[in-house]
Amino acid sequence: MNTDKEKDNLSPFKPNDHLANERTYLAWVRTGIGIMAFGFVVVKFSLFVKQIGFVLHTKVTAPSHGYSSIIGIVLVALGTLSILFAFLQYRRTKRQLETGEYKPTTVLTTLLTGVIFLISILLIAYLLQSV
Repeated sequence: MNTDKEKDNLSPFKPNDHLANERTYLAWVRTGIGIMAFGFVVVKFSLFVKQIGFVLHTKVTAPSHGYSSIIGIVLVALGTLSILFAFLQYRRTKRQLETGEYKPTTVLTTLLTGVIFLISILLIAYLLQSV
């Protein structure tokens, strides 16, 4: 007669694998929320600078290029997309774990790294231009 422990050893789907998949998904969600929060801060930074000037009774000139709004919106969109792609990856990994045919992929990590690197280069160029 098989015990529960022996049945678990025969099953290709282990609870620890599911929990690890879930932790990875939640880490991607936190990353996406962080990217969106940073985008929000970038969009609202010029408003913050104007408010500081008002409180200090000084005239503060914020750059009028308007790039910060575009960059902030792109960051919020990137955070949203990273959460969406993380969910799709979570579901894909869950299916693979259930069928015992897990194949790791680095597409999400590579894509997000490339996009963040590109946005970082654009932010550096923008900051150098305003100095």
